[in-house]
Amino acid sequence: MSQSSKSVIFLVGNEEYGIPVEYVISIEKNENITPIPHLPSFVKGIVKSRGELIPVIDFEMVLYQRSVGDDEEIRMIVLNTEEISIGLLVKEAKEILDIPNESLKQIGLMAYQKTAYFSSVANLDERLITIVDPNILVSSLEGIKEIKDYMKEYAEQVQ
Repeated sequence: MSQSSKSVIFLVGNEEYGIPVEYVISIEKNENITPIPHLPSFVKGIVKSRGELIPVIDFEMVLYQRSVGDDEEIRMIVLNTEEISIGLLVKEAKEILDIPNESLKQIGLMAYQKTAYFSSVANLDERLITIVDPNILVSSLEGIKEIKDYMKEYAEQVQ
């Protein structure tokens, strides 16, 4: 029996991406985001999810320097990483997919610093799905330390 791993598959732009399910806390509608001034352009603001304040990252802004927008299909994938929990805004959360390990291919782009968070590509019958490592994504985002510090300060003020 071949090994496989489950990933949440989502759209950003017109491309499919996946995040291993072990990082995913929930998938929610895009609502109640409180904007925070002076944060990087890819940070939409903060949101309260399951009693915790988390920054919301527009993944389309990270990848393509344009906003994901604000329609009904937009979803926030709440992720738990080693450093911080985040909400990742995506065009559409499509499915949870079992990806056979033999279909995962390492990509040369991993050496490229700006896309180090792409861990592999799932080469399926008629689909290519880029797999994202949330820990590397969070640590590679510019200003994440400041965002973590701000979240800590904000949480202390609200208590």
